[in-house]
Amino acid sequence: MDSLTQIVLGASVGEAVAGKKIGNKALLWGAIAGTIPDLDVLANPMLDMVGQLSFHRSVTHSFLFAIVMSPLLGWLLNRLYKKDNLGFAPWTLLFFLGFTTHALLDACTTWGTQLFWPFSNYGVAFYNIFVIDPLYTLPFLICVVAAAFYNRKNPKRRILNYTGLALSTAYLLFSFGAKAAANNVFEKNLKAHDINYSSYISKPTPLNTIFWSVTVEGESGFYHGFYSLLDDGKKINYSFEPQNKDLLKPYLGNPRLDRLMEITKGYYTIVPAEKGILINDLRFGKFDDWRAGGGGYVFVYHVWKNPDGSLGFKEINNRPEIDKEYFKDYWDRINGI
Repeated sequence: MDSLTQIVLGASVGEAVAGKKIGNKALLWGAIAGTIPDLDVLANPMLDMVGQLSFHRSVTHSFLFAIVMSPLLGWLLNRLYKKDNLGFAPWTLLFFLGFTTHALLDACTTWGTQLFWPFSNYGVAFYNIFVIDPLYTLPFLICVVAAAFYNRKNPKRRILNYTGLALSTAYLLFSFGAKAAANNVFEKNLKAHDINYSSYISKPTPLNTIFWSVTVEGESGFYHGFYSLLDDGKKINYSFEPQNKDLLKPYLGNPRLDRLMEITKGYYTIVPAEKGILINDLRFGKFDDWRAGGGGYVFVYHVWKNPDGSLGFKEINNRPEIDKEYFKDYWDRINGI
């Protein structure tokens, strides 16, 4: 999730653990705990494109990191704030919950989180919430900020904080239910169209959990479809895109390319480029593919051969032109128009 959301979640967890004893210090250090895992981006200048994709949401987002670092930071903060007499165990719990809730919330998004690093570099992803969702963040933020203005012993402070946690958790549960409802429609339409498939990824479109997209792995390519829970009908018009896997053959055998393929979880298509090939990461889809004419994939990886035989990699990010007309069309589509 975005940084603001993780800060709010971390602050709320810190308040739940220690707010009654140390007040706004719990909010502050909870927010810091919720931020620390995302500091892995500081390594980006030292890594190439594949290294950045592989390292992000790995070490600092793992359960092992939480288990090892929480007692170390708990010991440090316990010494730093001896006069507060909070104790080693609550400080450790604050950091442990701050780290693990961060990682688990990230696992709800499309990117995926390497929860079991270093034993597995698989990106666990539940695909039930977009990386930025105001309906998750804003009510939560309001409750946490309001709680900070009450004395640590005031019961209203705890009520506000737990209300924020309850609202955010309820919204996450709703997103799983919305995903299940959308999946039911997607699967019925696949059957109706007699489409043979091995797996699919369904995910919410940006900023909501009402309008869903699906990418279906077929025999030689992928099918794409969209469905809003507010649609009058339940008919999906699937489009098909060939994978063109043969275009990868001249580049196979390179460890970095192998890792890139692992990161995409096999959800990719290949198109030729003027120099080399373009790998479309289908997990993220096209932001505006629901519009007539569609658009470019959000994440595209350019791969080419250098004169010395090594492979070059470059990430290409495509974004739609966001204007008033776009938002109106998007809002209408969410509402089933």
